This record gives sequence, structure tokens and C-alpha cells, in this order.
Amino acid sequence: MPRLSIIVPTYKEAKNLPELTQRIAAAMKEESYTFEMIVVDDNSPDHTVDVCRDLASRFPLHLHVRTNERGLSSAVIAGMNLAQGELLICMDADLSHPPESLPELVAALENPSVDFVIGSRYVRGGSTEDGWGILRWLNSRIATWLARPLTSTNDPMAGFFGLRRETFLSACELSPVGYKIGLELLVKCGCENTQEIPIRFANRLHGTSKLSFREQLNYLQHLRRLYRFRFGNFARCLKFLVVGLLFPFVLQLLNSFTKLIQFSS
Repeated sequence: MPRLSIIVPTYKEAKNLPELTQRIAAAMKEESYTFEMIVVDDNSPDHTVDVCRDLASRFPLHLHVRTNERGLSSAVIAGMNLAQGELLICMDADLSHPPESLPELVAALENPSVDFVIGSRYVRGGSTEDGWGILRWLNSRIATWLARPLTSTNDPMAGFFGLRRETFLSACELSPVGYKIGLELLVKCGCENTQEIPIRFANRLHGTSKLSFREQLNYLQHLRRLYRFRFGNFARCLKFLVVGLLFPFVLQLLNSFTKLIQFSS
């Protein structure tokens, strides 16, 4: 049984998978970790199946193709349900998350006092690659600020994170909307002791970003669900304040940022 399961949700990431897999394997070999890589693909109209078939002949890679369901968050949950490892780590396929940081995330999870680990852009030593721009940075920081009542972590939006299998299995009512499955697990698994490992977040190597205005709307809907889960009736008392004062303002900002980011990219 592998010690570590690495879950990689994909959609049209065939060009990125060979380099990602090779770098993961190199990082794991250096630390002598036993691992499996689970690619959960949403029926991509590219050569993902062929690429994974070739990679699986050389690496411990397993491909799960979904034809009746879509979405990054549900893909991560599906991958974690299929995983055999004691430790579960999720990362993007686009090479924005450095595979070389995997041993540090694993080491953090081996500390019994840590129940969730994040590859973080926003702690000392973390950074983003040149070319992000102030608007993309603000977009990320506003989303983080909106999640502040739910978690004190610096980078709860991160898609590079890990937890123990037993922690994942303790989650209740998993119902994420959009991309922020890490935040969902932080809240629904009751994670209190989180460690953030600094990483350098890179720009994607091939393909295009999946970020859209619709995903920004999904994030706000996701926050509403998590607020209700965490605070119950108290969250309802704040509903009119949030809708009346923050919601239109945030929507306008996110819409403007998304259009400018897409234009600049």
C-alpha cells in the first residue's frame, strides 16, 4: 500500500502531465517515498487518456475518467475516495504547484499535531512568479479576506494541500461549489492545526486558465454555504448586511478583475 496518494484533477492538461509526472517521481525517489498518482479527468477532448496510458507503464499512475460529472472540487473528492495512501495531497496539473515541495508537505503531515498542510504563496518565503500583476493579486487577496471568518490561514484558496486519510473520512456534508475544495475540507473536517509551507507559485506551462466570472460567483455561493455550516442561524442574521453592503461591491470588483486578467493573459 502506498504511503502517499497524490490527486491531480484534470481537464485538457495532456501537455502538462508528462513533465508533472516526471517531476513528482523524481521528488518522491529522492525521499524514498512510496506513492501513487491519481489523475481524475473530466473526459477531456484531448489526448489525456493516451498520455496517461503511456505514463502508467512507467510510473504508479492511475487514471479515472468521469463522463457524468464535472468540476474540480468533485474531481478531488472522487480522487480521495479512490486513494489508497495514508496521506492525501492535492495539486494542480498545470505545473503552477512545484512538485519539489511535496516532501515538505509530507513531512508536515507526519507531525501528529498538524491536521492540514498548505503549499502557500502568502507566508514568509512564498511567492508568485513574475507576470501575475496587481489585479490578479488583488483578486486572490479579496477572496482570502472573504474567507477570514472561516480560517486564519494565509492562503486558504490554495489548490496545493494535504491531509491524512482519517481526517478526510471525518468530513461531513461535503458539498463544494466551484474550485475551492481546500477551503471546504478545512472547514468541514474541523481542521484546527494547519501548517503552511512556502512555495513559489508558477504560471501555467501549457493550456489556458479555468478561471471565469462564473467561478467567482460559485465562490460566493460556496462561502454562503460554509458560513451557514460554521455559524448556523447567526450567519442568517448577517445575510442582509452582506448582501446589502458587500455582495454588489465584491461582484463588481471580481468581474472587473476577471475581465482584466483574461485580457492581459
